[in-house]
Amino acid sequence: MRLWCTSRQAIVDFTPGHVVTMYTCGITPYDATHFGHASTYLTYDVLQRRLRDRGHETRCVRNITDVDDDLLRKARELGVHYLDLAAGEIARFDSDMEALEMLPSFSEPRATSAIADIRGFIGMVLERGHAYQAGGSVYFDVNSWPRFGEISHYSKDEMLAFAAERGGNVEDPNKRDPLDFVLWQPSADDEPSWDTLWGPGRPGWHIECSALALRELGTTIDLHGGGSDLIFPHHECEAAQSEAATGEPFVRHWMHQAMVRMDGEKMSKSLGNLVFVSELRKAWDTRAIRLAAVSNHYRTPWEWHDDIMAQADSRLRKWQHAGIGDGALDEVRSALDNDLDTPAAVAAIDEAAAKGLGVSAAAMLLGVDLKRS
Repeated sequence: MRLWCTSRQAIVDFTPGHVVTMYTCGITPYDATHFGHASTYLTYDVLQRRLRDRGHETRCVRNITDVDDDLLRKARELGVHYLDLAAGEIARFDSDMEALEMLPSFSEPRATSAIADIRGFIGMVLERGHAYQAGGSVYFDVNSWPRFGEISHYSKDEMLAFAAERGGNVEDPNKRDPLDFVLWQPSADDEPSWDTLWGPGRPGWHIECSALALRELGTTIDLHGGGSDLIFPHHECEAAQSEAATGEPFVRHWMHQAMVRMDGEKMSKSLGNLVFVSELRKAWDTRAIRLAAVSNHYRTPWEWHDDIMAQADSRLRKWQHAGIGDGALDEVRSALDNDLDTPAAVAAIDEAAAKGLGVSAAAMLLGVDLKRS
């Protein structure tokens, strides 16, 4: 199997051991699952299906960021407790994932479950000289880490622009460098707070994933995934602080999902240009929702349009009509081993179905169960 690696900027051999450890950044539960989310999780679901088909055991951890600026802001706007808001949205997300027949996660840890781990982690980073205290917060010192930037390969100006756009607070006067990032911060009066040696407060965004990945999967994991909007600052910061704390490589292979666009912009909660999975489920077979996503390559941004679901539903019916069998199975395996080329896999199944060959086994590698009604 060969996959594009973001940090190496190339398609390279992916050769894990029998057990493949994977970490995928999960939801911040303040709103419903949109199609962009679903596309990302479907990519790593298909990857796991092929790895299992090749004889591997996969352990994919998908976290839940249940203490975060966006969640706390939304809870404040609604006048509800942040964990009550999170519980409702997690239930809706779980329902969407189950309906899409996602493989169960190895674990789905919450950030709030890892406060003790986070405190210990920050202590290690401070002891190793890669962090400092200022203004009641603890910051990672990016200038202490020469490899900062090796995941994204962005220039400093690009990093500053993305940090400003994605919650990096580059204007914070307590920082030594605008790109330094928060490990621990004071809480507002209406926000959750935990005691630490460096003062009460709550964790920064990036530290949560580092602590959970290390706790659930160990020091070095085989593959880390998420949307391409997480390359910087989130994954860059995650890698720097993790390796600064442990002294070991954090991730062997970085894999990122391109953005699904709508109205010319990436589909996102902040812009409000969303198609919700829960709404699609009311009108369409969930297998067609899967096909709408996997018909596009994970590394290629694509635009949502109104005809997508009708096209996917038509394809599903043709595959169902072809019946049970292993037509196109070898072609699909080969396509998935070539940088998870799901469009080529879909095209191979289309061709086999058009010839009247049963395609249920090949479709199942994409998570499309033609045997159920």
